[in-house]
Amino acid sequence: MSMNPALTTTSYAILGLLSVRPWSTYELARQMDRSVGRIWPRAQSKLYEEPKKLVRHGLARATKEAVGRRPRTVYAITAQGRRALADWLQEPGAGPVLESEQLLKVFFADSGTTADTLGTLRAALAWAEERNQENSAAARAYLAGQAPFQERAAQTVLVGRFLTDYYRFVATWAAWATALVQQWPDDPADASPDRTEIAETLRRASWSTSVDE
Repeated sequence: MSMNPALTTTSYAILGLLSVRPWSTYELARQMDRSVGRIWPRAQSKLYEEPKKLVRHGLARATKEAVGRRPRTVYAITAQGRRALADWLQEPGAGPVLESEQLLKVFFADSGTTADTLGTLRAALAWAEERNQENSAAARAYLAGQAPFQERAAQTVLVGRFLTDYYRFVATWAAWATALVQQWPDDPADASPDRTEIAETLRRASWSTSVDE
């Protein structure tokens, strides 16, 4: 039985960051939070183990350094690690997995009150607006040539556009849903479905040629 745990997508996310530059574990956790964490969120406690795993696999090396009186470990990618990252990138990967506590609460709205649902939708809109502010600031920095890792702008803009459109979608959806829910009675269980909106949902789904007419 192998003593080295198998590599996961999180392992390769950390390996990808190491391909950009060496990082300490603390720096990796911060970088995950401000960049990769937006598309691959993971608990920080998990992130602190991944660099050690990469070292055991020979994909990264660890160097002890001192910052003042405080020791730290800095991780850097190895040649074997770059080959492993390149091999991983040859596979297309799985599609997005949607996880939203707010959407889950809307799904079960009939067990609460209309006021509850409206509060959840306000929170969804606020979340999208907050994330969009951070996203806009990053885009302005890249456009001005002042963003960290400016040399990676060609790659970053692809993910940045996805996130921009995603945040805008959430905000648009929250506003649309709020307009509908505002017409509900106090008890969501007594709400009547809007058949016009159901038909519109079907029309929107027709963008895919695999949807039956």
